[in-house]
Amino acid sequence: MHIHPDAVAIVISVLLVLGYYLFLLARQRRRPDFTVHAINRRARRLWVAEVMKGGSKEVLAVQTLRNYVMAATFKASSAVLLIMGTLTLSGQAESLAKTWHALNIVSSQESQWWIVKILCLLTVLIVAFFSFALTVRLLNHVVFMISLPSAVAQGPLSPDYVAQRLNKASTLYSIGMRAFFITVPLVFWLFGPLFLVTATVGLIAVLYRLDRNPITEVD
Repeated sequence: MHIHPDAVAIVISVLLVLGYYLFLLARQRRRPDFTVHAINRRARRLWVAEVMKGGSKEVLAVQTLRNYVMAATFKASSAVLLIMGTLTLSGQAESLAKTWHALNIVSSQESQWWIVKILCLLTVLIVAFFSFALTVRLLNHVVFMISLPSAVAQGPLSPDYVAQRLNKASTLYSIGMRAFFITVPLVFWLFGPLFLVTATVGLIAVLYRLDRNPITEVD
């Protein structure tokens, strides 16, 4: 039974990414401050509680969230443009497969696999778009909630709840960014399976530098 090199490459890459996130999850269970994401979530909770105490920080909070909304909107728009570009590539499968596979030494130039690669890239970009769009939706609600003083903000409008909404928006934003990052190895996959695996290893190395809290010492 012949196993296509592209199939082997994508399986290896998926397992590498899953293994990396399982590693992060295990380390974070042992040491909650191992990743910068945990620190950021805690900082956002404290920030929301401080803003909703009242005073003169409401304007600054609204401006900060507005900048956040603008960043997510820009990235959602970028995702749409990339989706359109990817759809354009899908209509040129046969001609581009021969040209872009010039460096491919272990796989064939079958147009069927080119379509699979384009579909994978398109799926990741759609995930990025929806993540950023949902981020904007949640932040639009948080902008109104965070302006309420904690004395009258009770129940679902309490600072804890508002912080949960903000952290959820931030999680969706992170998912969108990770989807953008994953497009890098998928683009390299267009040139051949070896480039996919190599780019995945490089991406994981970069993500580890970004995710790990530099203050935390590794056991």
